[in-house]
Amino acid sequence: MAELNPRFWEVFFEVYENLPRQGPGNRACAAKALSLCRELRDSPAILDLGCGVGGQTLLLAELTSGSIVALDNHAPSIERLQRTIAERGLSQRVKALVGDMADPKQPPESFDLIWSEGALYSIGLSTALRVCYELLKAGGYLAFTDAIWRKENPPPAMKASFDFDYPSMGGLQDDLKAIRDTGFELVGHFSLPDEAWWDDFYTPMEARIAELRAKYTGDLEASTILDQLAEEPKTHRLYSDFYAYEFFVARRTSLGK
Repeated sequence: MAELNPRFWEVFFEVYENLPRQGPGNRACAAKALSLCRELRDSPAILDLGCGVGGQTLLLAELTSGSIVALDNHAPSIERLQRTIAERGLSQRVKALVGDMADPKQPPESFDLIWSEGALYSIGLSTALRVCYELLKAGGYLAFTDAIWRKENPPPAMKASFDFDYPSMGGLQDDLKAIRDTGFELVGHFSLPDEAWWDDFYTPMEARIAELRAKYTGDLEASTILDQLAEEPKTHRLYSDFYAYEFFVARRTSLGK
């Protein structure tokens, strides 16, 4: 991701930390991905990498009876998730930690399921897949979402917006190859439906941006940053047929790499 000034991140997190989730996804998609993990044990040890404020972490706590370690490098997001965990009486099952996805400081081969929605790209997909492989038990599952191109030659302005955040973004076959090259066995994959972009992500994002426009009336820098952030849902309305969020489920084979 390109380097940005501190004010950008201040406004960015004012928007994103107040959303139900920080990327596309919903309960139905999480349940569908979990259904592909057919031999997952009854109370799995789960690692949620790049958890943000924990929208999907809480779904995992609802949809499974396992123990969950939720990890993110942004301390305020983890603090918010820790409060939510305590409020919901989940402290015995769910632990939220500040940490580095590239070096999670977790024991090797200690998880039955690693989950990551829209986060692995931030350290490079190939690097992230290797990290996940080493942390999974033999036969363990990896479930993750990643942005992929669906069409070639996207409009230049739209391509530039993706290059800003994810310059190495590829197509479906690129992700499938990265999964195979790491030693995983692909279990299945599916594209997130449009409601998974809007219900808990872009619709509340646009509402939050509108709130902050009122707060920052007369602040040109903040207003410019809000304009920049508002381009993301606008881009999706115009060009969503050019790209997708794909949910992948893969497995570390029992024989190992």
